[in-house]
Amino acid sequence: MPSAALRRFRHSHEFWLLAVIVVLSAALSVATDSFLTAQNLFDLLTSNAFVGIMAAGLLVVLISGGIDISFTATASVAQYVALTVGIRYGLGWIALFVIAGAVGVGCGLINAIFITKLRISSIIVSIATLNIFYGLLIFSTGGKYITSLPKFFRDGISWFEYEDSSGVPYALTLQILMLAVAFGVTWILLNRTNIGRQIYAMGGNKDAAQRLGFHVFRLNLLVYGYLGFVAGLASLVQAQLAQSVTPTVLVGKELDVLAAVVLGGASLTGGVGTVMGAILGVALLAILQNGLVLVGVSSYWSQWFVGLTILVAVSMTAWSERRRRTAKAIN
Repeated sequence: MPSAALRRFRHSHEFWLLAVIVVLSAALSVATDSFLTAQNLFDLLTSNAFVGIMAAGLLVVLISGGIDISFTATASVAQYVALTVGIRYGLGWIALFVIAGAVGVGCGLINAIFITKLRISSIIVSIATLNIFYGLLIFSTGGKYITSLPKFFRDGISWFEYEDSSGVPYALTLQILMLAVAFGVTWILLNRTNIGRQIYAMGGNKDAAQRLGFHVFRLNLLVYGYLGFVAGLASLVQAQLAQSVTPTVLVGKELDVLAAVVLGGASLTGGVGTVMGAILGVALLAILQNGLVLVGVSSYWSQWFVGLTILVAVSMTAWSERRRRTAKAIN
């Protein structure tokens, strides 16, 4: 890495986040022998795939200057619809992902239309649609589980299988694959496309973006539709891991995803955020929650730490922004 780029990285939010992860991992490896093992790290990656995939989608919305917490309800609806239709008509992987993605996009576009056309706050709209989507799902399904899944779906994907000396199997699973794809596509969208630059510009200053000729409505359709699409894909990843479809299991994970993205440096006011930061945010939150369990701390403290993480991350971001503004004013 060139010296200039290295200096920039050392002063970035991602550098300090990485340092915290290294220190926390070292402390946990000393506190318990179970943490720094291949099996625990593999399970950690697999079990947090849903949160990670959703973080990639939410990052785009936050950078655009909006917020959406209805994605868990969107994922629940997409999951149930896709697998209900897939089981009835004997559909395969591609069809399942197409249906789940289409349902997710539809829910995302509903949010974008209300937010942009009626100029309603995005947090208000997403709170409303969270309850609407979830309420309709529970009413129409009666909260019934789907446990009789197709064999190919139960088996999932296991590429490059490997067994260690203890006979514990490892492989490139559907969860790991989709997690990598979600972050990879999001990185390309934000860093290698003109649309990505427009999303950052809109989040930084919406009025200025409109004066420059950016089509805000179309951009909102894209970012909220993208989050909905990601939610649809993530829902199938979670269902395959759980080996069942439970309408009530996903709603409630909004704070985990939001905490991870904000912890990664994304600003709730828009215009700021990176894929690397989101990855590190997901990693830190997952390591923290996993470490609490391994050292014997009650799981009831998990939400307390999530809330504290959001508060600290938002406070640090606000403090950094204030320092930058003060420095600009002085210069």
